[in-house]
Amino acid sequence: MIIAKKSLGQNFLIDEDILEKIVNLIKINQKNILEIGPGTGNLTSYILKKKPKKIIVIEKDKNLAKKLKQNFKEELKVINDDVLKIDETSLTNEKLTVFGNLPYNISTEILSKWIVNINDNFWFDHLVLMFQKEVADRIISKYNTPSYGRISVLANWKLKIIKICDIKPGSFFPKPKVDSSLLLFSPKDKIFKIKDPKNLEIVTRVFFSHRRKMLKKPFNQLFNGDQKILDKLKIDLNLRPQNLDFETYYKLTNEYENLRS
Repeated sequence: MIIAKKSLGQNFLIDEDILEKIVNLIKINQKNILEIGPGTGNLTSYILKKKPKKIIVIEKDKNLAKKLKQNFKEELKVINDDVLKIDETSLTNEKLTVFGNLPYNISTEILSKWIVNINDNFWFDHLVLMFQKEVADRIISKYNTPSYGRISVLANWKLKIIKICDIKPGSFFPKPKVDSSLLLFSPKDKIFKIKDPKNLEIVTRVFFSHRRKMLKKPFNQLFNGDQKILDKLKIDLNLRPQNLDFETYYKLTNEYENLRS
């Protein structure tokens, strides 16, 4: 019997209607699939029915990884490791379609890592990911809303994001205490040019660590009160971090990079 490990944020998706919905969202036939946190292999089974070209799964739990190898044998490649330590671009030379019921305790960390590591040639064509609903709401938030924050700015930089549905706790075993949401990500056609994505991480981290305060403090911390930047970007320091739109943060990152070039 498989016992879910709370330390790994394990909640296994068991709802057949939701599993069916997930695999019908995008084309799987003859695609290279990467599944994160397959757990007991419920979604894996549904993916295999769609006849992918290849499927790689990353499972951190040693016992579950062993069970997956026993149950699916040659049908998939099982990597028993922490997804945060893996370079996804090294898994295959072809684009991957990614599915994942991400562990709630590290879901934003995984998404941030992928965004920072995206170069001009995306290593994936779609991400179909499940998050705690509260986290999903932050990812898809627009400026001037309470849930708008750092992950909203990062995720919307290079990705188009569509919310598919909310999922109730009863769709999982064991039942989580919160609702979940399913999001579909795909690469944007036009992307604001930033030299190093890590600079966007720095800028957003500084600004949103002072989200209840006016912009003056984080702006001075990064730009030493440079009036030229304020005039150029038409920024009012009496506003708060959630009042600046995506593009303003991308432009601020450009200015931050210019100061250090």
